Parts: sequence; C-alpha cells; structure tokens
Amino acid sequence: MSLILPGSYRREDAGQPPSLYPDYGSTVSRSPREPLVRIPHTLTETTGPANAWSRLMGESMADLTTQHKGEPLGQRIVVSGRVVDEDGRPVPHTVVEVWQANAAGRYIHKKDQWDAPLDPNFTGAGRVITDAEGRYRFISVRPGAYPWRNHKNAWRPSHIHLSLLGPAFATRLVTQMYFPDDPLIEIDPIANAVPMPFRQRMVSRFDLETTEPNWALGYVFDIVLRGRDATPFENGQ
Repeated sequence: MSLILPGSYRREDAGQPPSLYPDYGSTVSRSPREPLVRIPHTLTETTGPANAWSRLMGESMADLTTQHKGEPLGQRIVVSGRVVDEDGRPVPHTVVEVWQANAAGRYIHKKDQWDAPLDPNFTGAGRVITDAEGRYRFISVRPGAYPWRNHKNAWRPSHIHLSLLGPAFATRLVTQMYFPDDPLIEIDPIANAVPMPFRQRMVSRFDLETTEPNWALGYVFDIVLRGRDATPFENGQ
C-alpha cells in the first residue's frame, strides 16, 4: 500500500447542492444550523491508501445480472465511464460501489415496503475498480421509478447510486446517475437541489458504442472528483 500526496484541492463550485433544500423534506432536519467553518486541508484529507482496494475487497462484482441462479427481470444495461480528478487526470484503481432498485423500483432492503415485487435474481449491489486509465464498466438492469413520501404523488426517477472512495478523504463522493429523457427528473426535489446546468452532470448519456447488439443498452457516465467540473453529491449532505 502506498500514499498519494496530491496537495490541497480547489473548493467546490456552485454545482454542489445546498445542505438545506426545503423541497427535499429530510434536509430540513439534517442540515447544519450554523454556517460552515472553512479550514485548510490537512494531510489526512489530502492523502489516502492507493492501489489497495482490489486486494482489500476481493474480486469485483461488476455484473449485477449474474449473482444468482437466474437472470433478473428488466432491461439489461451496460454502464461505463471514466473517473477523473479536478484537472482531468484519470483516477486509477478506485472502487466504485453500486446500489439500486430492481426493474420494478423495489430495493431489497427490509425497510422498503413499497408494494412492488422483489426479484429473487437481483440483489442490486455491486462494485467495480477503475483501471489504469480511470475507466470502469458494469452490467445491470435499468431500475424502475418508485413512490416516496416527500410530498403528494412524489416519485423518484430511475437512478443508480454510486459511491467512490477516491485517492483521499477529500475526494469521497456519493452521487446518483440518472437516465436521459426521464420526465421525473424535472419534478424530483433531490435532483432539483442541484441547480441547472450542473444537474446535467448527474445524467448519463445513451451511447450506441457501449450498447451491445441484441443484448443490452449502453450508457456513459463520467465522474469528476472535486473541482469546477465536479460531479455533485447526491443530496447535499
């Protein structure tokens, strides 16, 4: 295991959602009540373990459709992209954790009590490690929309959660990947907490080159850790 010493990072840009966004109800109780105190980056924020995740986490689970005896229901998809830093340099050997609802919009979590079927062939969790050029790729099914209790007739758009550990504590990122042309994005308070045009950084792009003939639709989602082009955090927390 080695250490990466990148120095300090630039501050986040206006694309990051506020911690308090009243339309997203839970931010009212969870957001700070006092202004944040800016402090200089310390060594523990700008360093971290490198080239270690594959050894610590074992084999990646890059195909969410082959974790059980049968194939899951739903539209099979391939998601690929690059993870880069604020200067556009690839971030290699970084773990990208994935979790999502199934094609009916139901999570396997016991607290998800929505009346939609669970899929015995789909857990909805996986992970992949970026290669030397910062590239990643995983296979899944397109998640369904689902209702939530934020407001009357509230529905979450189809989305995939992504968690990146990055090369340092300051590059930790948890975000959501949305699908292009989903009409629910425009009425979703979590997505709308990120102002336009920065919101588009969380919307994937349909890509025919990634699409595999007669098998799966392909989407590209590039992720930027920090800086002026940073991918926004998923809910401003």
